[in-house]
Amino acid sequence: MEYYFSKTINDSFENAIQKVTEALKEEGFGILTEIDLKATLKKKLDVDFYNYTILGACNPHAAYKALLAEDKIGTMLPCNVIVQEKVKGQVEVSAVDPAASMQAVENDALGEIAIEIREKLQKVIQNL
Repeated sequence: MEYYFSKTINDSFENAIQKVTEALKEEGFGILTEIDLKATLKKKLDVDFYNYTILGACNPHAAYKALLAEDKIGTMLPCNVIVQEKVKGQVEVSAVDPAASMQAVENDALGEIAIEIREKLQKVIQNL
């Protein structure tokens, strides 16, 4: 089982981040964190890297249900979505497959929530 799903779009990096953020919002997600990995690697290691941003997306309703079902599940939250541009104008957007990551947790209620979030994230990626 793949642990992510992705799609490449032809757009600028900045526009892609905006589109992803808006698509996530339409599916009930907010962005809790935004990590500019290019800037972080330059600052910490003085290396040049391509445009790569990690968006920490959270669907509060699903997160609450997941926490009620499994109190340690916060170790796997939020759902990460990455936006990366290795070739100018070709931006790959990838999202974690929460159902794959939750397989290790033996909790049927959590599995149902993971499938619900998987469907929402897949819709975000497909609609870009």
